[in-house]
Amino acid sequence: MSAPCSVTELNRYINSMFKRDASLSDIWVKGEISNFRPHYSGHQYFTLKDESSAIRCVMFRSAASRMRFALENGMKAIVFGNVSVFERDGQYQLYCEEIRVDGVGDLYVAFERLKMRLEAEGLFDAARKKALPLIPRAVCVLTSPTGSVVHDIINVATRRFPQAVIKIFPVKVQGDGAAAQVARAVEAANALRLCDVIIVARGGGSIEELWAFNEEAVARAVAASGIPVISAVGHETDFTICDFVADVRAPTPSAAAEIAFPDAGALDARLESCSRMLRASLVKRLERGRARLRRCEGSVVFKKPLDRVEVRRMRLAATEDRLVAAIRAAAGQSRARAAILASRLEALSPLAVLARGYAVATNATTGRALRSAADVQVGQGVDVRLADGGLDCVVRGRRM
Repeated sequence: MSAPCSVTELNRYINSMFKRDASLSDIWVKGEISNFRPHYSGHQYFTLKDESSAIRCVMFRSAASRMRFALENGMKAIVFGNVSVFERDGQYQLYCEEIRVDGVGDLYVAFERLKMRLEAEGLFDAARKKALPLIPRAVCVLTSPTGSVVHDIINVATRRFPQAVIKIFPVKVQGDGAAAQVARAVEAANALRLCDVIIVARGGGSIEELWAFNEEAVARAVAASGIPVISAVGHETDFTICDFVADVRAPTPSAAAEIAFPDAGALDARLESCSRMLRASLVKRLERGRARLRRCEGSVVFKKPLDRVEVRRMRLAATEDRLVAAIRAAAGQSRARAAILASRLEALSPLAVLARGYAVATNATTGRALRSAADVQVGQGVDVRLADGGLDCVVRGRRM
């Protein structure tokens, strides 16, 4: 008999055999998830089972952080990873690196890719969401005309708001062409301005049945809508791209009707409250006006309104007297200054010089003043200006 080995050695040997088997290194296994236990460390532990067998699974935090959906008990899944032995317990288990939902893996990947792209474009931003009107004049409902959804919406709407105006846009809500019909209906409601709110509605279903509302055409049409859009697709746990793009998401079609239409009873109560507040405000304002009128009636201005006029008139007369006196004083000062300037000007005037016996001689031809005997020739005419007239002279000779 060979020497016995330890349990650790045996488990280590078995683990090495698992690692040498290439078919166990990269393997896809499908089954149902059960005993799901997320750990506070971020690791996830669960069992993958089918009708006859089960295998323990673990997904470490690094791989779990890349997942874009949460695991749930009962979920059909396809798991990728490697099979190895946990040496401490001597149990083999599946170490998971990737998990896809069985049957809808491709759809889920497409959903996540479109969601990430539209989110990066800002189509999910809260800042671009439009507010719903308090009382819509009309609401367009885009849904199948044969399902229970349209009846639920009509029943809830008319119960809450009997005056509700609902316009039904019959569209396909699943299958080929459904997304195109929904997108065209949203565009038509906007182009014709048929309503104040649009409800895009459908009952619950599988991801395949709800897929029309994950199409890019629907997302673009809802995002471009100038009319606020309520998305009411599926049940409360169902999420579609339409939900993220819409201005408001309703968990169910009935909830969409409650969101879109106000409660008439609550409105009546609110109007009554506002009416009471308005009446009270008017009464207070009227009382303040009456009190102010009584104060005015008792005031001096009201009793003797001309007193203030007389006071203003006296002030005006006094101001007028001061103005006239100032104008007269300024005029006297101006006249005195003008007389002084006139006397100075008179002293400098050439006429005053002539009056003292002087004369001014100018060339009779050119009119230039003669400053020297050389400025004129013998025989030329000379004009002589005196104080009281002038002389026309001819030069008979010059003395230099």
